[in-house]
Amino acid sequence: MKHLFKSKIAYCYLFAALFLLFSGILGLLVGSTRLDLRDLFSEGASHQTTLRILLYVRLPRVLGSLFCGAALSVAGAVIQGVLSNRLASPSLIGVNAGAGLAVTLCSSLGLLGGWPLSLSAFLGAFGAALLVSWGAKAWGASRGTVILMGVALNALLGALSDTIITFSPELSITNSHFKIGDFSGITYLRLLPAIVIILISMLAVFTLSNALDVLTLGEHNARGLGMNTAAMRVIFLLLAALLAGTAVSLAGLLSFVGLLVPHAVRRVASPAACHLLPLSALFGGSFVSLCDTLARVIFAPYELPVGIIMAFLGAPFFLVILIRGKGGHEHD
Repeated sequence: MKHLFKSKIAYCYLFAALFLLFSGILGLLVGSTRLDLRDLFSEGASHQTTLRILLYVRLPRVLGSLFCGAALSVAGAVIQGVLSNRLASPSLIGVNAGAGLAVTLCSSLGLLGGWPLSLSAFLGAFGAALLVSWGAKAWGASRGTVILMGVALNALLGALSDTIITFSPELSITNSHFKIGDFSGITYLRLLPAIVIILISMLAVFTLSNALDVLTLGEHNARGLGMNTAAMRVIFLLLAALLAGTAVSLAGLLSFVGLLVPHAVRRVASPAACHLLPLSALFGGSFVSLCDTLARVIFAPYELPVGIIMAFLGAPFFLVILIRGKGGHEHD
């Protein structure tokens, strides 16, 4: 039985790696502009044009979708573990909205990229995550109540963002894409700081995977095993906020990926954090990259924001979880 489990996990990792490779290559080769790869090995204007499109348009976009998808998926898995709620995700409990409010505020002040924007997005996401976690613990909120708290917080933070935009109308054009989620404006200047933050944060989360498993056992059991649960919750929420906030500062308010991917990985592979977290990163990056490629070509030459594709896929999945899981009370 143990051998079968190891074989299953090994196949999951192999499939996840191949899926990631396929999604990345497809994102590079397919788009609204048709590329002839033979031009890469020729000389002249066509060679330069093809090379520029690949290096300065598609490569940063593919890297951005892969890293944002991985970050949001891992953040979703962490938040679900900390709150002991399979329906929790950065987009549902206000974490993304908190980061979005911070980004909107920074944009109104003229900060449009780099480390300041990523830092402010982190602070906004961390504040929202702490607020929901504190409220759930202080009021003894049920799993369903936690989600309702997140919905209310999403509405409040969204209203604050809209208020800022009302007094800064020049933001309204870019904000429409930001609210949905979009990778079309990604540049290396914005991408590189985000990649550094995401890689460091994911490495820290993977290192603490055993602690996350202990935390999911419940407050009483975790304390019985000698864990300082309050400190660990703050650490995990901080790391989840770093991941989600950085992704939001880069691509906008992408929805459902932090819910859909960890839930699917638990079902298919394993709920153990040592496998759940890396597999969520691999599948999450692949899923978002594939959605972005689909958004580019489905109505070519017109392009949809990737968030629309993800909402069409994620919303029915969320309803299925609600119906089959009875509001998040299923037992894995």
